Amino acid sequence: MNHRVRTFAPVLPVVAVIALLGLPLVPGEGGAGPADAVSGLVVLYCAIRQLRDRSRPLTPTAVAVMGLPVLGLSIAAMGASSPGAGLSGLGRYLQIFVLVPAAVVLLVRDRRDFRLLAWSFVALAGWQGAIGVKQYVTATGASYQGEDIRAVGTFGPTDVMGMATVVSFGLICALALALGRNDARQRAVAAACAFGLLVPLALSFSRGAWIATAATCAIQLALAGLRRALKIAAAVAAAGIVLVGGFGVGTAMLQERISSITQVTDAPDQSVVDRYTMWAAATAMWREHPLTGVGLKGFPEHRDGHASLALSSGSDTDGAGAGYLKQPLLSPHNMYLLVLSEQGLLGLLTLAGSWLALLTCALRGLLRVHRTQLPGLDCALVSTGLLTWQLIDFMYADIGGPSTVLTAVVFGVAAWWSLVGANEEKRLPPAASVYVPRTEAAIQ
Repeated sequence: MNHRVRTFAPVLPVVAVIALLGLPLVPGEGGAGPADAVSGLVVLYCAIRQLRDRSRPLTPTAVAVMGLPVLGLSIAAMGASSPGAGLSGLGRYLQIFVLVPAAVVLLVRDRRDFRLLAWSFVALAGWQGAIGVKQYVTATGASYQGEDIRAVGTFGPTDVMGMATVVSFGLICALALALGRNDARQRAVAAACAFGLLVPLALSFSRGAWIATAATCAIQLALAGLRRALKIAAAVAAAGIVLVGGFGVGTAMLQERISSITQVTDAPDQSVVDRYTMWAAATAMWREHPLTGVGLKGFPEHRDGHASLALSSGSDTDGAGAGYLKQPLLSPHNMYLLVLSEQGLLGLLTLAGSWLALLTCALRGLLRVHRTQLPGLDCALVSTGLLTWQLIDFMYADIGGPSTVLTAVVFGVAAWWSLVGANEEKRLPPAASVYVPRTEAAIQ
């Protein structure tokens, strides 16, 4: 056991960040949590290790890709309404999109460390999912249509997307591990975890998480091979029939929620109306300040001057151990529009440009591994899947809440594969290309 701890020692602080998201939060508490504090310590720990060991630094390409958002963020911080707002906004963005991802890249040494993080995502999803299912069964979850049945895990009603996000990440990692070229037992366990996580994901009643997860899993299956995709699609269909027909998971409320996905334009509910109204407000802010936006943390201040009367005063939250609370609408619930309104075109191009570069490198590495039958298909599918899910989810969600720190780890995981892991075989001498890489042999 001590040997294993020493083996994984560098990456264990990142695992601790993931594990801390399983702790219960104070009802009604939002914003930063214990995991955020530990993520700061992870960055400090990584910096000390780099100074002490003078070990592998980031390559110039990695520095350029991961450091690109700093330009737009710095300019947007200078345009904030107050120095305090600028500094706090800059710190949050740097934490999520630059510092923590860079620390993850530097602390993950090989695919063995990478797989440990992937299984940590699955374990956290299983824990939060189990709590969510219990909340649904015992009617102790967040309020949904007058009943306390919405599965939210430990995140509470103020972060209803928290558990859905965690479970989605775990499901994507489990599916990727099941599609990899590892031993049969590991693939079987991963497949069982993926199927099991479908239940809490359904009970989260999160339409956005459903859409992002379905699209991402379809992409993962397609990239893993058509034959596998058809087999697993058939298995998922069979599991869906069993869950809906046999165990009664498909309640009337759940079926209504699913059907409402097609009604977001024809007959939208108030939450969708609010979202459309805030999207329009964010677009109006950008038109007034097209290059640099209104400044970091500026959306709430400028919202009322650009939103129509269709916007409600806030969303009602209740249940899951917390009392009734009207939560103010302080963001457009669209990451791209939030960046566009607060940071302008410059901020969107630098931030989204960094994400697009990571996705391009991840896909290129995945296709090369798939084509040449090299090890690491599961790692490629994990990173590509997590990044794809996050970029889809950003179309109707943004950063905020205790679960946001997990987004930072996701970008770090994706960046490691895109900028380091996908290029491991390229650094081997030609004569060694027929052998399994040393890091992969150690895993076996």
